[in-house]
Amino acid sequence: MSVWISSGGGVGLHDRDGAQVSAFDHGMTVGDGVFETLKVVEGVPLALTRHLDRLSRSCQILGLEPPDLGAIRAAVADVVASEPEAARLGRLRVTCTGGVGPLASDRTPGAGTTIVAINPMQPWPATTSAVVVPWVRNERSAVVGAKTTSYAENVVALAWAHERGYSEGLFLNSIGSVCEGTGTNVFTVKDSWVRTPPLSSGCLAGITRELLLEWGMAVEADLTLEDLENADEVFLTSSTRDVHPVTKLGDRVWESPGSETREVATRFIRRIVQDIDP
Repeated sequence: MSVWISSGGGVGLHDRDGAQVSAFDHGMTVGDGVFETLKVVEGVPLALTRHLDRLSRSCQILGLEPPDLGAIRAAVADVVASEPEAARLGRLRVTCTGGVGPLASDRTPGAGTTIVAINPMQPWPATTSAVVVPWVRNERSAVVGAKTTSYAENVVALAWAHERGYSEGLFLNSIGSVCEGTGTNVFTVKDSWVRTPPLSSGCLAGITRELLLEWGMAVEADLTLEDLENADEVFLTSSTRDVHPVTKLGDRVWESPGSETREVATRFIRRIVQDIDP
């Protein structure tokens, strides 16, 4: 696996074993960083422009130096070209951190570290399962809206879900509204209305979520736990899952994906095939 790293004045491609950053990098010591995950299909990263725009917004929220998007685009092309197997179906990650800093929350001014890496990806199963976890998202967090590398909360919640036989864990927020999954956005279908929590819930502005809203396939609405539990259909979205039907939610089981979910999934794939960087 080839990895592109820009850190401390050094820039270039490295093989997997030779890819290194400082042990004092703020992304390592305090989780001071942001990232994007993209799906690569037949050598093409999907919705690259939107992902880089969100990367810039995340950097702004954290107060990190603005990323060099031109350099990142070139790095993405080099990394994808260097890994033919992963380029067929891969998970590409772009990470920006605060760079080398003190062993504390203070940040050293200046350019940080940027990493672009890719791995082969297995297709997701046709359907998935989810359960509400016993912890909440803070919709008033200082970093709400940023896709940060501080993922320990998600790791713990996802492990809790996996231990109970579910693929994904879902968070409510501090006022009890449905928020998001550990790595997904949540959609419900009720009486043919496809709804997803608004950004004010504290959820991340997922790229697939954003496209479904722009293309008129869903609307934003505050959702309660009761709304989630009583939905006719539920599905999750992410940049690697696309539109992923939920057929098991807690103790509730659907025999197959619902018609509205299938329709949204079909329309989404049709649109993204027509324009891979919408």
